Amino acid sequence: MDASRKLAAEFIGTAFLLATVVGSGIMAERLAGGNVAIALLGNTIPTGAILVVLITMLGPISGAHFNPAVTFAFWLRREIAARDSLLYIAMQVAGGLTGVWAAHLMFGEIVFQASTKMRTGGAQWFAEFIATFGLVFTIFATLKASPKSVPMAVGLYITAAYWFTASTSFANPAVTVARAFSDTFAGIRPADMPLFIVMQFIGAAAAFAICRWLLSSDGKAPEAG
Repeated sequence: MDASRKLAAEFIGTAFLLATVVGSGIMAERLAGGNVAIALLGNTIPTGAILVVLITMLGPISGAHFNPAVTFAFWLRREIAARDSLLYIAMQVAGGLTGVWAAHLMFGEIVFQASTKMRTGGAQWFAEFIATFGLVFTIFATLKASPKSVPMAVGLYITAAYWFTASTSFANPAVTVARAFSDTFAGIRPADMPLFIVMQFIGAAAAFAICRWLLSSDGKAPEAG
């Protein structure tokens, strides 16, 4: 598969992911009548569902990362070159922003926004570590156990993680950047974004390290290369 198609798949997939996250958040908040739990449920189900669809469709083209932390983890596994990983990340961020702006247009919101929604503190940062660790762990373990099950496993994991993590499981630096530019239900203040992203990359690295040992055939970490 040529590089341009892979990059287009990452852009399109991340755009649809963010359009779903932000668009369903707006719709859910408008329909929930002030019930935050119902609004979160209305945000959760579409996000998990679209991940199953997008990974199934675009996985054969680009691997369906849609997430710089996932791309980083595959780079650590030497399954993607450094240059390609940076291009993937650029497309993921660009796609995420495009998806946010598309959601704003669909719901009659101001297109260019900056979020004022506070998401900060040790519990939230630790939650992002756990959320991203779990996501990368899910991907690597399912790839070994049943590769065809990855779309469903990822969609179900994110659906669960919305509810068992204090941060509602961003678990994705591109999602975090994009949501900083949406002052809606799904937003995060730009000032709170950097530490979320740091913890996401740390979580991805930790999952890589654990999986490198746990999923090796003899229980030992395989030799590099």
